Amino acid sequence: MSQSTILAFAASNSTASINAQLVLHAAETLRDQMGADITIETLDLADFDMPVYSPERQAAGIPAKAHAFYDRLGAADGIMISFAEYNGNYTAAFKNVFDWCSRIKMQIYQDKPLFLMATAPGRGGGQNVLRIASGAAPFFGGKLAGTFNFGAFAEHFDTEGAGVITPELRRELCEGLSSFYDAVKAEA
Repeated sequence: MSQSTILAFAASNSTASINAQLVLHAAETLRDQMGADITIETLDLADFDMPVYSPERQAAGIPAKAHAFYDRLGAADGIMISFAEYNGNYTAAFKNVFDWCSRIKMQIYQDKPLFLMATAPGRGGGQNVLRIASGAAPFFGGKLAGTFNFGAFAEHFDTEGAGVITPELRRELCEGLSSFYDAVKAEA
């Protein structure tokens, strides 16, 4: 079996995104500590800044950046997303990219296995947005293969290199990643 390509990104356009740190750590854990035969590709949501979606703007044409984002999802064997929570929901940056891509094809995840995560500074750790994203994924062509609610980022993550420092969360993350990788391999 050839190496699988995993696309990992934060659903945030923040340059200091804790969700970017979490999703990259999770992808590297899957590859380096769990021995998964994967190539990790990342993207920065800030590279896909577009006008706010509207039907009138759609009539003028779907932006090339929406097509590029959609194509990146389609080229991956599996997709890992860590969601930032703004006011209990998706960030405006992610929602806008999502809305544009859904105009290309409603099944934006293109039947790919998904591993969805969330973290935030507060104790809820993004649980509301993770619930929304997990519930919506199947309607948009995602094969939900695992979720991980990390909780309050600063309490459980060492930004100096150790990553997840809470043993129970590290175990939960590895269990979720294992299920996700099994789904990726099954699709190959």
